[in-house]
Amino acid sequence: MADKDGPVVRIGNASGFYGDRFAAFDEMVRAGVDVITGDYLAELTMLILARQKATDPTTGFARTFLSQLKHSLEALVATDARVVVNAGGMNPSGLAEAINQLVTKTGAELPVAYVDGDDLTDRSQQLGLGQALAANAYLGGFGITSALRAGARIVVTGRVTDAALTTGAAAWYHGWERDDLDALAGAMAAGHVIECGMQATGGNFSFFTEIPDLIRPGFPIAEIATDGSSVITKPVGTGGAVTAETVISQLLYEVAGARYPGPDATLRLDSITVTDLGADRVALSGILGEAPPPTLKVSATELGGFRQEMTVYLTGLDVDAKANLIQAQFHHALNTAGLPMPQQLQWTLARTDHSDATVQEEASARLTLVARDNDPQVVGRKLANIFVEIALGSVPGIFLSSPPKEAEVYGRFRPEFVPQTIPTHRVHYPDGSAEVIVPPERTLRLEPTDLDEHSPATGQGPTITQSSSDATESSVALGRYFGARSGDKGGTINVGVWARSNPGWTWLRQELTPERLRELLPEFRDLPMDRVELAKLRAVNFVIHDALGEGIAFGARFDAQAKGVAEWLRSRHVSLPSDVTEFSGLDDNFTTGFGVSS
Repeated sequence: MADKDGPVVRIGNASGFYGDRFAAFDEMVRAGVDVITGDYLAELTMLILARQKATDPTTGFARTFLSQLKHSLEALVATDARVVVNAGGMNPSGLAEAINQLVTKTGAELPVAYVDGDDLTDRSQQLGLGQALAANAYLGGFGITSALRAGARIVVTGRVTDAALTTGAAAWYHGWERDDLDALAGAMAAGHVIECGMQATGGNFSFFTEIPDLIRPGFPIAEIATDGSSVITKPVGTGGAVTAETVISQLLYEVAGARYPGPDATLRLDSITVTDLGADRVALSGILGEAPPPTLKVSATELGGFRQEMTVYLTGLDVDAKANLIQAQFHHALNTAGLPMPQQLQWTLARTDHSDATVQEEASARLTLVARDNDPQVVGRKLANIFVEIALGSVPGIFLSSPPKEAEVYGRFRPEFVPQTIPTHRVHYPDGSAEVIVPPERTLRLEPTDLDEHSPATGQGPTITQSSSDATESSVALGRYFGARSGDKGGTINVGVWARSNPGWTWLRQELTPERLRELLPEFRDLPMDRVELAKLRAVNFVIHDALGEGIAFGARFDAQAKGVAEWLRSRHVSLPSDVTEFSGLDDNFTTGFGVSS
């Protein structure tokens, strides 16, 4: 497969989250792209911005983008590049006004438009979304498209889907309309790859030791053709790498089944063919799109209550006995002091200790208490002080990770859905006029495919499975021959695993079942799971339900966003047949396109 002939739009991403590399925007301004995108919003970010705006109505947007723009304004004016960012957060009009003030001071001409209508907070109870601190619908890209068609050089949005930044820009450049579903789905795939920035160029990549220069990876660029096919690349001379595997890894990030829904189209993940063209160029082709679902996802975040967390370290011998005594002493002291019992108490003993360790830290385990309650006094300083008060009469060698503190507020995330007709998707043009973006006429209810399977929680723990291969087997860490990436969506975790060879794919699809995953990750053994095979990616994706409680702000586990779950899985030992282990790296399918039959 070769690069596409004909017009392509070069879309470069310069931010994967609020806090990403500041200089990335300037780097992309100088990279010669047609459009610069930036994703600044996450579920937790929306809660933070909503609380800021509640205190000061002039805030509520990602101020970092304003600083980035100020730093690179002169260089941007010298280009013909457009800028599309969701940095508007809870206040896109406020950010647009601030940008206009900045541009006016310089005398530059950079028409600014903004897109709003995603914020449903004021109507949250009326819509059955509860008493939300922030309730934002994930809008599509056609508001962005209209703004660019009207001559905007900078388009600011609130909450849109991450991929909408890319689809909106590609639809503007190529003149797509709503019925161009395959093209829109192709742009969705490209947008999904680049929206997390350096995760497409070697960051958070299983085989990172194979990337020759990972000190400062470049940010990704998607070159999108008229038919929606694309080539993922990066600026010449930057670090990191774009390979078939870095792209596949990102394609598996925060996805669920074979159908990946968006407001403008539903992307068939099982249709994507990935081809490594060499020289940091990877093609995405053959992508199919379907009509979008009739509903939009809503990110609803409400005040969950108040939270206290304390950690003590237990060093050396008898760790279990030490943990048991501390818990007993804590509960006795709580009762003796007449303090109320918090609504939730969660003890976690992390056995990070090693026998006969030569360094004290390696001889120590962590015992953590997390307490939650609607009353901040119940989980306040008095509760935390109990750990201090029992210390001298407790187990030998006990010490705290930090001094006692007051309770902290936490949020509760709920994914909700509303009809596409509910939000007033609106674009505000540079001339001051506004237009409502009409939702798609044609929609299709989202249904599982034949590839999707659901495994309910059995409550019986993992079932030990045996390999069906007759080949000689050896026990080895799964990650020596398989890559993986994990992420969060509300209270769920996704773990995508891909094979590096065709024999590996045969093993993966046969052996890595929900039952086997529960065996390898027993922390999740009682939870329901979904599984889908994506043969063209030689990958299996799992969704683990209820693993993160009520979202990142709830803090259900120490890795609140499940970033490390994939690497935990890769560290687990499995029995692999010799036809899998004979491949020490990639097979040649990566340079010819997978095209593995399902």
